[in-house]
Amino acid sequence: MRATGGELGWLTWPLDQGDKPGWEVIQRTLNGSQFYTFSVCNVGEREQDNWLRTTFIQRRPSASRVFVELQFIVRDCNSFDGASLTCKETFNLFTSESDADVGTTFRKGQFKKVATIAPDEITSKNELRINTETKVVENLSRKGFYLAFQDIGACIALLSVRVYYKTCPATVKSLASFPETVAGGENQALREVSGVCVENAISEELPRIYCTVDGEWVVPVGQCQCKPGYEEVEDECQECKAGSFKAEASGDKCTPCPANTQELDSGAVVCPCMDGFYRAPNDPPTGPCSGLPSAPRDLVATTSAGKLLLTWSPPEDTGGRTDITYSIECQRCEGMVCQSCGEKIRYEPAGVGLTDTKVSVSELDAHLNYTFTVEAHSGVTVLTSQAVPPANRPPSTSDDNLDVTTYTVLILEKNSVQIKDLVPGTAYLFRVQALSSDGSPGGSSMEEQFETSGTEGNQHGQRSTQMIQRQKSIYGFCIFLFRKRNSHTRQGPEDTYFSSSEQLKPLKTYVDPHTYEDPNTAVLKFATEIHPSHITKQKVIGAGEFGEVYRGILKVPGRKEVAVAIKTLKPGYTEKQRQDFLSEASIMGQFSHQNIIRLEGVVTKFKHAMIVTEYMENGALDRYLRDHDGEFASFQLVGMLRGIAAGMKYLSDMSYVHRDLAARNILVNNTLECKVSDFGLSRVLEDDPEGTYTTSGGKIPIRWTAPEAIAYRKFTSASDVWSFGIVMWEVMAFGERPYWDMSNHEVMKAINEAFRLPAPMDCPSAVYQLMLQCWLQDRSKRPRFGDIVSLLDKLLRSPDSLKTIADFDPRISIRLPSTSGSDGSPFRSVSEWLESIKMSQYSENFACAGVVTMDQVLQMKNEDIKNIGVRLPGHLKRIAYSILGLKDQTSTLSVFAV
Repeated sequence: MRATGGELGWLTWPLDQGDKPGWEVIQRTLNGSQFYTFSVCNVGEREQDNWLRTTFIQRRPSASRVFVELQFIVRDCNSFDGASLTCKETFNLFTSESDADVGTTFRKGQFKKVATIAPDEITSKNELRINTETKVVENLSRKGFYLAFQDIGACIALLSVRVYYKTCPATVKSLASFPETVAGGENQALREVSGVCVENAISEELPRIYCTVDGEWVVPVGQCQCKPGYEEVEDECQECKAGSFKAEASGDKCTPCPANTQELDSGAVVCPCMDGFYRAPNDPPTGPCSGLPSAPRDLVATTSAGKLLLTWSPPEDTGGRTDITYSIECQRCEGMVCQSCGEKIRYEPAGVGLTDTKVSVSELDAHLNYTFTVEAHSGVTVLTSQAVPPANRPPSTSDDNLDVTTYTVLILEKNSVQIKDLVPGTAYLFRVQALSSDGSPGGSSMEEQFETSGTEGNQHGQRSTQMIQRQKSIYGFCIFLFRKRNSHTRQGPEDTYFSSSEQLKPLKTYVDPHTYEDPNTAVLKFATEIHPSHITKQKVIGAGEFGEVYRGILKVPGRKEVAVAIKTLKPGYTEKQRQDFLSEASIMGQFSHQNIIRLEGVVTKFKHAMIVTEYMENGALDRYLRDHDGEFASFQLVGMLRGIAAGMKYLSDMSYVHRDLAARNILVNNTLECKVSDFGLSRVLEDDPEGTYTTSGGKIPIRWTAPEAIAYRKFTSASDVWSFGIVMWEVMAFGERPYWDMSNHEVMKAINEAFRLPAPMDCPSAVYQLMLQCWLQDRSKRPRFGDIVSLLDKLLRSPDSLKTIADFDPRISIRLPSTSGSDGSPFRSVSEWLESIKMSQYSENFACAGVVTMDQVLQMKNEDIKNIGVRLPGHLKRIAYSILGLKDQTSTLSVFAV
């Protein structure tokens, strides 16, 4: 009223009350300022019913809840003489909804009471006290409303009436823009509001937030993130500056281009490698680029324990990589004719994939020249062996960068030798080493250098020698070994040092810890004791037979901190359970091979026993492959198998039989190196979750076990070879369950009837043929692990050999309607079919695309499968092949119909 300078047009009722009017506008002066009030003060009159109604108040459609704030004065009834019986000190607030202004029409029956208004402070004759009260009007639904104030006999002055609703203001949160939103009422305490990502931001989930009744934003859902090439700057997404990049949608900032990459203009999503630098297939596209490693250095040969030991120093330049491995190539020469050494000679621990800078060579023939080539590889150089190197992959390494070492091995029974056919103008180093009668090496002479003249012809020396030829970057060794004659037994010329059959025996043989009278003695002999204070548990990563398995840190004083896996023994164990638990450590502690899980140590001298092993970041091989279905090429899968075979060869050479070789018992680290684990033997299989078949003496994992081991419990390295064939199938099938959902009885019956697992999709023929060799019924005809390693090495050296794909029958490899239910009935739904081929994660994709019947499934083509969101190559093939198998099915087909 002060602003308008006049009446507000509020309606009073009754309209005419004679000498005692109802509500009326009164102008007052307070502290020198004029203000207006609506007042009523008929305290001496009985049965007062005076109404004051506002004009029509239009409502915003979403404002269902409004607040009415009143400022008012109520006079103390005791200040009126003789009026205390009729005087009141309260008044009432009413409201009435309407879709249109009803003008001066007034009916009390249209109003609903909101509240009785009572003052907190009463005004006396001498002191003015102003009250403020706020009331809520809920559940408004029509276009507008009126407020009304009812006086029932009080002395009141309304100073202010403020009507408002609350809103959550327009805002940007987590890169999502949300509009101004009216707060909800008591029936909608939290009002959900959808937002829109700001420019150059995206979200996998629709961004949402909730507006409270108090006008506050809470619980944002579905955060927006800046697109690749953009970063968040003050609620906006701005392009990455030149020389920086961001590869994916995330909340991260742009980062400078890594080492050896090209710096592009603004908005870059990746920094490509500079010329001469590369990324390996498993390197993240955001990481630095690496150069090729230089050649290994300082190649040296010595003899030790009846073997030739090659040692060398790492490359001077590793190309910035840590995944350096080495391979050995060998040539043998008779006169001027040289050829590959083939499989005759023996490398320990292996001839390829070496991480250590040494290798032991045996089974060399006497009187021959041997040339050994040591090559350094890294994640980028291994690409050179691929048939067609993709773009941005390195060229083949030049032979000029190789260290080539030639050895001549002679066994002498005399103290002199004549050296012929030496290279003119070349320096040679000579050394003599004695051997005892049992073949063990003795002391050796100092190296002595001789140099041939620079003219053509032969240069002669009169010493039994070891020599090193030096010419450009090629180094040659001629080793001449002198054997003393045994005083009792004359040795014939065929008794040569390197070809002795004794060299086939391993350096040590596995010792069963259960042969010890006290099993604790075996633990102390083969495992290192660790103090529990050196172990930090971080997170539970699984549960074993005996207790939980943790990821943790091992920090032993004087040694570098390493990540470890910690197996624990659950409380309440018996002494036998403790001994069985620790027996695995007694077994593991005897092994030392890069493809066997490494035992760090044990805790036995404290209440809580623990087994500590190296930590394998990617966990079990079967689950890892299922999670990365279709993401690896055959070459990489064969590389994994080669590592497993090398580990099993080592165990076989130690006369150890694993008995439970399966992909679930192979662990994978962050460089995709596979290591054999789980050495609990059959004792651990008692509670194995895999399907087992009970025979006398324990349970057997049927799907992985050779027929003779099932029938007669005849476990040998040959039965481990059968299991390795099943592991090969698991790897090439990306973790598929062997024999699918067949029962154990069906599996045994099928194997006895000569059924063998079919080739997985895209499996190279050479790999599948090796599987079939592993599954020969006659165990004596199965290949040995040494043969398997050699064959896999050949395949890896010749990637073209992996191009020929084995025949694939989708009707056998994929579960069919005839085998989907116990009654052999067809699939009843799309979801049932997807579950049978382990693709149930796509059920929603099919449903959203309207593919809800099997008839619709059979009409789908590859492009249709892609369009509904199946992108992974392995998943796409699995679904497509299954549809093909369903189309080809013309009659009930048993899983045994081969």
